[in-house]
Amino acid sequence: MNWRLLYNMTHRDNVDPVSSLKFVTLLVALIPELLFLGAGVKLQDNGYDGLLIAINPQVSEDQNLIPNIKEMITEASFYLFNATKRRVFFRNIKILIPATWKANNYSKVKQELYEKANVIVTDWYGAHGDDPYTLQYRGCGKEGKYIHFTSNFLLNDDLTAGYGPRGRVFAHEWAHLRWGLFDEYNDEKPFYINGQNQVKVTRCSSDIAGIFVCEKGPCPQENCIISKLFKEGCMFIYNSTQNATASIMFMQSLSSVVEFCNARTHNQEAPNLQNQMCSLRSAWDVITDSADFNHSLPMNGTELPPPPMFSLIQPGDKVVCLVLDVSSKMAEANRLLRLQQAVEFYLMQIVETHTFVGIVSFNSKGEIRAQLHQINSDDDRKLLVAHLPMTVSAEAETSVCSGLKKGFEVVEKLNGKAYGSVMILVTNGDDEHIDNCLLTALSSGSTIHSIAMGSSVVENLEELSRRTGGLKFFVPDKSNSNSMIDAFSRISSGTGDIFQQCIQLESTGENVKPHHQLKNTVTMDDSVGNDTIFLVAWQISGPPEILLFDPNGRKYYTNNFITNPALQTARLYIPGTAEPGLWTYTLNNTHHSLQALKMTVTSRASSSAMPPATVEAFVERDSTHFPHPVMIYANVRKGIYPILNATVTATIEPEAADPIVLKLFDNGAGADIIKNDGIYSRYFFSLAVNGRYSFKVHVSHSPSISSLAYSIPGSRAMYIPGYIANGNIQMNAPRKSAGRSEEEQKWGISRVSSGGSFSVLGVPAGPHPDVFPPCKITDLQAVKVEDEVTLSWTAPGEDYDQGQANSYEIRISKSLQNIQDDFNNAILVNTSKLNPQQAGTKEVFTFSPKLFTNGPDHQPDGETQESHRIYVAIRAIDKNSLKSVISNIAQASLFISPNSAPLLTRDHLILKGVLTAMGSIGIICLTIVVTHCTLNRKKRADKKENGTKLI
Repeated sequence: MNWRLLYNMTHRDNVDPVSSLKFVTLLVALIPELLFLGAGVKLQDNGYDGLLIAINPQVSEDQNLIPNIKEMITEASFYLFNATKRRVFFRNIKILIPATWKANNYSKVKQELYEKANVIVTDWYGAHGDDPYTLQYRGCGKEGKYIHFTSNFLLNDDLTAGYGPRGRVFAHEWAHLRWGLFDEYNDEKPFYINGQNQVKVTRCSSDIAGIFVCEKGPCPQENCIISKLFKEGCMFIYNSTQNATASIMFMQSLSSVVEFCNARTHNQEAPNLQNQMCSLRSAWDVITDSADFNHSLPMNGTELPPPPMFSLIQPGDKVVCLVLDVSSKMAEANRLLRLQQAVEFYLMQIVETHTFVGIVSFNSKGEIRAQLHQINSDDDRKLLVAHLPMTVSAEAETSVCSGLKKGFEVVEKLNGKAYGSVMILVTNGDDEHIDNCLLTALSSGSTIHSIAMGSSVVENLEELSRRTGGLKFFVPDKSNSNSMIDAFSRISSGTGDIFQQCIQLESTGENVKPHHQLKNTVTMDDSVGNDTIFLVAWQISGPPEILLFDPNGRKYYTNNFITNPALQTARLYIPGTAEPGLWTYTLNNTHHSLQALKMTVTSRASSSAMPPATVEAFVERDSTHFPHPVMIYANVRKGIYPILNATVTATIEPEAADPIVLKLFDNGAGADIIKNDGIYSRYFFSLAVNGRYSFKVHVSHSPSISSLAYSIPGSRAMYIPGYIANGNIQMNAPRKSAGRSEEEQKWGISRVSSGGSFSVLGVPAGPHPDVFPPCKITDLQAVKVEDEVTLSWTAPGEDYDQGQANSYEIRISKSLQNIQDDFNNAILVNTSKLNPQQAGTKEVFTFSPKLFTNGPDHQPDGETQESHRIYVAIRAIDKNSLKSVISNIAQASLFISPNSAPLLTRDHLILKGVLTAMGSIGIICLTIVVTHCTLNRKKRADKKENGTKLI
């Protein structure tokens, strides 16, 4: 296909909309692969297309890794096809080979980026386990972020004894990622007391059989369970040969397991994440509700689907082209100056060494300012800076397509194509013809990052980024906003090599009064410190008075900074590795008028042996319609391990309103789904105006112990310690420990990252009634305590997760279906004495269900009168009677029937024996006393009788 011809055919201003639509439809019909460009994984005709598996550059090259990945996906494809009853399989898969591996006639990368991969292969930084896992940050039935495998898991065949065949493991993880299922086992609660007061192993289905094993071999259950806890050295070992066919989300390693738990086989009593997150729904129920199943039917016939097709792709040279708007509107609100400051910083500090960089400017036409030039030294960087536009044109019209056309022309001169290149597009114009070059952009193989300046930029700009896999940013017209530098600091090469990328430690800006100061501290932890830059920017000619202290008390003054009067910046480079600890800076406004002062600090990893802490900020959706809130997330990690107990705040900047600061939490409540997984979350609903919103996230962590979790909470494939085969115990090698560990954080952490932008529509003008209900309670738990049930949950707010709700509505039922489908008619619990607390507070409420349990109630199918379970759900109500979504459904076993004896633990048996013995001794003593008294009485009577006779 001649893409220049395609551009010329689509970029004609005089083409009417109907003709354009017909032309685009024709192109899509002729070139069906365009449907999947930038679209992620898509299901078409029962086959998944576009699955991207990326290998991290730090993984050593191994000739067996690619074949093993192919074998895993192929096995998973046929396994899933049967498990989903001929519904889905994998058709086209791309494997992203790192540039650090030798070239081997691999295809060139187009718009595939490591950060966009569905599956990543990395090494754990340290020997902390090989558990495959899926990072899930949303609720039941919603897609996760990525699947993670270690290279050792994919290469070491010995691990399949514990995890099962790799294809089955991938199917387990795919169900997490694609369909939002959760695990049906629970390492922390390996057993539970069921409705018949029996101890049961947490599993699904309950038909999977096994035995208790102590240190020396098989043992009776009562030897393993003491005071409702597993005795150390005890475990439950499953039979290697089973009749049960479910479930993949419990133990995919069993050869008999070939399907997901359904309504018939699902164990609703098991205390696992699937029951908690999905309100006791079976895995199959959740899957059949998914978009994949709503838009597809089982394949006809009996033939198996074709095996997957694999494309091996590898990045070439890193190529970036800056496409910069210089129309007359760039003179407004200091836009050109802020652009120059950010691009100069990007070229001097952010962009990685060995990258080819070109520069294009545009108004109604495009102009090449610098052909591609490779960065190998500071002189190369300065040469590119010299080609930046210094003035705006007199022309107000902008043509984004003209700028991109010149950009493609620049990058194509290197290898003849734009494959794998990056365009950084900055514009403030209202170009109505961006759609004309959308197909050109899609087919170019280039990733387009867009930066919108001001409020007049057309909405279609972001579509270029969305469809090409790029990031999108918004820079408001505010002098104290650092959003432009934040945007350029966020843009990386996309290779996944964190050791080469620039890491932002600080970003702040304030309007400072005359002779006042902007003062703050930045923590330099020991994982960063190389290539460290302090950048000061100001609004009025002449720098502020700068004073910077390093952790040892050394002072840096204004004259130690390299000042650029034209760009109104001052830059200090710290040679070698910056000293870890607190750096304190003061910017003193020596002018007689208010001015905006800004500070940015960036650094790079100090050592390839220790990954630096990072933060990735993102939103669930990049647009919302009032009153629906925006879900803001921050993924805070060191390598792949979550960082806990950090202070994480989001700063949101609307187009025409003051910034809003919002604290994010990793507490497993409100917007946060999983506690302590390193993903901090919050609802944002302060939607004051329509338009674009920019946001960034600040992370700080004081020096402390136990800030790093050496475990991956949430969703991972189960490791089986051993099996019972032919009556013999066959133990696997001990699982490599991935348990929590404490690591001293001597220096603390400071990080900043832009999350890009999102758009809001439908915000009413002027005052409006309350439309924000309390958020859904997602962590409701119920525990039986003697004759009562104790509930616990995290308090929601008056509005989502902020403030204080007005009241709670708690309802119970013996029927799960009743409380799921007809909550309003379930039995209401008296909560008149329950007053909601502030959002985020732990709530506890105890009630007696005696009246309820003694009353008549419909008995659900499959349950007998010996089973006494109740199902509980709750919702919060605000002062305007707005109600939250009904919570997750919790359950509790109430009491045993008179005809069934409770399970006796060892402690109970001992106590019973002691009491029996004491009772027997008491009876004997009582018998002796009674006998003695009787004999004495008889003797006295005989004496009296004899005495009478004598008288």
